[in-house]
Amino acid sequence: MAGSIKIRAYEFDGEVTVKSIISHPMETGPRKIKKTGKKIPSHFIREVIVSRNRKIVMEAFWGKSISRNPFLSFQIPGRKGDTITISWLDNRGNSDSATAKVR
Repeated sequence: MAGSIKIRAYEFDGEVTVKSIISHPMETGPRKIKKTGKKIPSHFIREVIVSRNRKIVMEAFWGKSISRNPFLSFQIPGRKGDTITISWLDNRGNSDSATAKVR
């Protein structure tokens, strides 16, 4: 799922605001395909890791209740030029990561 993460990061007064959207189906599992009646298997992000200049600043463990294409927004201390990296791992072993410079 390469290219599934979009990141924007900007600094104001020593605080970096990070906004990100992750393209992912986030399927819960109990839904069925109407025409066939077959269950749609679960497929969701389990772990999200955020790092600033290669140092982990946040780790989140998600479950089935997170919506499709989740939006993530948070603030951390930092400055212009810092590197923000967001990576995720889902329950099927898929993963992706993306990096952005703080503006």
